[in-house]
Amino acid sequence: MIAEYWLVILIIIALIAVSGFFSGSETALTAASRARMHQLEANGQHSAGIVVRLIQRRDRLIGALLIGNNLVNILASALATSLFLSLFGEAGVAYATLAMTILLVIFAEVLPKSWAISSTDRFAMTVAPFVRVFVAVAGPLSSVVNAIVRRLLGLLGVTLSTETSMLSAQEELRGAVALLHREGSVVKADRDRLGGVLDLGELEVSDVMVHRTSMRMINADEEPETAVRQVLESPYTRMPVWRGETDNIIGVIHAKDVLRALAGTGGDRKTVDIVKTAQKPWFVPDTTNVKDQLSAFLRRKAHFAIVVDEYGEVEGLVTLEDILEEIVGDIADEHDLEMQGVRQEADGSVVVDGNVPIRDLNRALDWNLPDEEATTVAGLVIHESQIIPEERQAFTYHGMRFIVMKRVKNRITKLRIRPVASESGS
Repeated sequence: MIAEYWLVILIIIALIAVSGFFSGSETALTAASRARMHQLEANGQHSAGIVVRLIQRRDRLIGALLIGNNLVNILASALATSLFLSLFGEAGVAYATLAMTILLVIFAEVLPKSWAISSTDRFAMTVAPFVRVFVAVAGPLSSVVNAIVRRLLGLLGVTLSTETSMLSAQEELRGAVALLHREGSVVKADRDRLGGVLDLGELEVSDVMVHRTSMRMINADEEPETAVRQVLESPYTRMPVWRGETDNIIGVIHAKDVLRALAGTGGDRKTVDIVKTAQKPWFVPDTTNVKDQLSAFLRRKAHFAIVVDEYGEVEGLVTLEDILEEIVGDIADEHDLEMQGVRQEADGSVVVDGNVPIRDLNRALDWNLPDEEATTVAGLVIHESQIIPEERQAFTYHGMRFIVMKRVKNRITKLRIRPVASESGS
């Protein structure tokens, strides 16, 4: 009789261990990173490939594991109840319930799941070969159970999505990066770079171009000596060449081409023909997707394009550097002009030039001002107010207080921006 008792106890212990295996496997396999598993599989980890194939059918996997877990839990509880009834009589039911609850919670739930969470990928790869065998056996039953569940929920008006995720790949990446940044694993600069890559497909050339009012251009009708001096004194290597009117772009001059022309004339600036030295201009629509424009730059091995609107009017220019700066931030070298436009004040406010792009301001100060309807800070204020504000007028939008400091004709040239919370607290 005693031997039978010990045999039952050993069976119960084994069932609790199997239950812990199912619980830990469910936690590890559902929490495992698909991207990490794909990478490990590519590096030759066979078990990582098994994990990838298992989590491709999460509903089948979870259903099979839950069936197995419940089977062993019920069997262990039934054996424990039978054992305690023979030992303690009617009171054995209460003792069995208490004992199995404690044992299952500690050894079949909390312990294995905590272990699985602490080393998710390693745990998942360790149990994957064994789980694959069990899923192959219990998978058909799991599919039947899932079908019944879907039918019952359908009667209640609830439809389960068959997709693995309701988020796009970009949204998942963006969310993961934002979470890692909040936890301190990803620094702000890296978060901004990754966000810049993800944002390329959502931007148009007009969002990143240099506006026509800020373009440096060469007049083809200027004296050759004057034109050469302007090219050599400019901080830019490429400049548009116009004739008659600024909308009539006839070429793009490169500083290297001018230097070659000067070498060919023995350094005589008066004999350099800027028009013949200039390259043919490349015109692109202002609605061109930035990602497509980047591909076009790389395909054509070009760095510079003139941006035009639907009527063919010049809107600005875009360079390969402008697009790269959307990813890595401002790229400065020893010939760049010092960019002025954002100044932090001691009172917590920020003085901003009206032509500062909203995206640049958001990136620099970690703000979230919308940039869908306007490209610049001045444009945002005009769009939100639906008027051209006067100096000293103030507006509150998107948690910020905008004060117009300077206006030239119809252009807002300087604003003061202060977070509303900062203003109310001061």
